[in-house]
Amino acid sequence: MRSRAGKVAAQLQRYQPPTSGGSQPGGTLGGPITFMFNPQQLALTKSANWIPHVVRGAQDVGVAEFSGSGPRTLSLEIFLDATDTHSRTVQQRVDSLLTCCVPTKASIAAKAPSPPWVKFAWGQFQTVSFYSYVSQINATYSLFDPDGTPLRATCSLTLHEISGATPGQNPTSGSRSARRVHTLVAGDSLELLAHREYGDPTVWRVIAEANDIDDPLRLTAGRQLLLPAPEELPTGEDRHVRR
Repeated sequence: MRSRAGKVAAQLQRYQPPTSGGSQPGGTLGGPITFMFNPQQLALTKSANWIPHVVRGAQDVGVAEFSGSGPRTLSLEIFLDATDTHSRTVQQRVDSLLTCCVPTKASIAAKAPSPPWVKFAWGQFQTVSFYSYVSQINATYSLFDPDGTPLRATCSLTLHEISGATPGQNPTSGSRSARRVHTLVAGDSLELLAHREYGDPTVWRVIAEANDIDDPLRLTAGRQLLLPAPEELPTGEDRHVRR
């Protein structure tokens, strides 16, 4: 969208979250939330995860093992001002932003409650445009009408990437597709992940094979695991053999 001065306005589009665990969202939720003023600053973060190897009694540390790329994180501020119009625009726009942290009605009806997916867009700046979820919104109101109507506010948003290129995978290589990426935490096990993702702890070998894990008892917190799509699970006799 272009303003009257010919400038491209930044915007935030909301999408219906997928109800089947897919990597693509559903349809759009209403029109885009168009910024009244373009951001003055964007903070983009991308991380690489490494597992350090420390050898007991050795003077030098071992070679660290790369465990995957972390998702992109985008932080930005939205400035809202309605002092010229004295309308309810500020309140309505903040309320629209807050819906990014509330499960959609459709996802609740599908018994898979989830807030909407969002995508920030600003002209040709593609690096900061990706499907994400909003983890936090901070709204600071700084000016009010005599009746209490907010006329000015600054909203800080933090967006975390949801869907993107799978770490360590070449999409044209014919390798195993991943439903999503899970970062291991203390107490995780392959059987627990298999039960949580597929409802069957006995298919843990599928996760092990997708991540070249030889010893399922040696899992390191912080490592990212690719979780295969449900259609890749063995069925019938194949599943019985793999147990």
